[in-house]
Amino acid sequence: MDPSTDTTTIIQNVAYLVASVLFIRGLKGLTHPRTAVRGNLMGSLAMLIAIVATLWGGGVVSWTWIVVGLALGSVVGLVMALKVPMTGMPQMVAIFNGLGGAASFLVAGAELTIVMAAVHVTGEAAEASESATHVGLSTQLLVATALSGLIGAVTLTGSLIAFAKLAEMKITIGGKKYWMSSSICLPGRHAINLFTALAAVGLCAAVVMNPTTAMWYWLLVIVAAALGVLITLSIGGADMPVVIALLNSYSGLAACATGFVINNNVLIVAGSLVGASGLILTGIMCKAMNRSLANVMFATMGASSSDGPSADDVYEGKVKSTSADEIAMLLEDAQRVMIVPGYGMAVSQAQHTVRDLANVLEARGTTVEFAIHPVAGRMPGHMNVLLAEADVPYDKLLEMDAVNPTLDTVDVALVIGANDVVNPVALTDPDSPIAGMPIIEINKSRTVVVIKRSLSPGFAGIPNPLFAEDKTLMFFNDGKKAFMELIAAVKEL
Repeated sequence: MDPSTDTTTIIQNVAYLVASVLFIRGLKGLTHPRTAVRGNLMGSLAMLIAIVATLWGGGVVSWTWIVVGLALGSVVGLVMALKVPMTGMPQMVAIFNGLGGAASFLVAGAELTIVMAAVHVTGEAAEASESATHVGLSTQLLVATALSGLIGAVTLTGSLIAFAKLAEMKITIGGKKYWMSSSICLPGRHAINLFTALAAVGLCAAVVMNPTTAMWYWLLVIVAAALGVLITLSIGGADMPVVIALLNSYSGLAACATGFVINNNVLIVAGSLVGASGLILTGIMCKAMNRSLANVMFATMGASSSDGPSADDVYEGKVKSTSADEIAMLLEDAQRVMIVPGYGMAVSQAQHTVRDLANVLEARGTTVEFAIHPVAGRMPGHMNVLLAEADVPYDKLLEMDAVNPTLDTVDVALVIGANDVVNPVALTDPDSPIAGMPIIEINKSRTVVVIKRSLSPGFAGIPNPLFAEDKTLMFFNDGKKAFMELIAAVKEL
């Protein structure tokens, strides 16, 4: 079907409009756990409509490759959906962000190559430029192409580094092994980053000023890819929720720029929505971690401090171990119980067992609620996703700002696998790596029970004085196993 016909263009634009509305409604649905599933389905339907409308509009060179791509992508997506555990969701989100960036700069590069193939270079720079403009290489297209290459490549490699950090991989640099989850700071990194960023900007200008060769574009992609690695490498694992949100925004901005390159309205709208929402979420994450956006992009985040007190100084002779039976006796008399989940709950896959204990306690007349820190876990909303999967009622999930003023009325607080987000050092030590970070002030509760495998520190790499307080009891155990023992002990009572 000829895409130039008025009927085809009108129908395609109407389909794009419907898809755009569904994208907006779907994004709104994702703002609350109760409507998140519906929002996700709306977004999926919008993408399906956009794909069908684009293919129906014509311009397909080879249906064979289209079908192969759809089949291959569907199989990979299905396998990942079935096989990747909930603990692997942050890594999968990072990969999705990276693939979005890669798709953007590859599509923009392909379009640039196609258009340049129609340019007839006469040997005179002015004539060559006029010829390039004549066949469609306008300044707008060139600028959009350069931005797509820059942002897309940074997103790809930055997301791959984020994946390696989330997966706690090891790399070898100069014969020395490093944990990727820690902050890897290269000598003179700020100067190197600045030089690489300026080189990338210069290559963007070269793409716009030299519309007769694709060499500058692919060189830009290579330099931008290096920039993505350098920027993300120095970021510590504790700040991955911020980085994931920022990379998500980058992937949307890259898609938006590519939409201008190929003149696709729905891609521009969808990319703008993802880019804007990602930046807003990044701002929320930065506020939750007491960091500025500039600090996220250019500074070293999450570095631990060696100047503070050691773990022995904080814990020695002060930590009180407990058992499931003792905790059960505390829970028997408790009127209000607050559960604070952290990444340890995700690692042990304890969300269903946590829900079961909450149900048992509520059946006995106890009020059970969940205090959720915005950056608990390794991606935005990580704890909400896990607890929603376990069918914990949404009204039981309380945000940090809502729960902090009432924590002094909590009889027993159960902290499972959380560390930095309940560390009072954030409020008392201005030299701490987490200084100023808003925390769940669980130490206000009458009794605190911390469920952890050991006294090992969180991502910030510092001890937690909460574990040594008089009102705190430590239940050293695997998260899931600990809650199974608690359920049995409570039932026996």
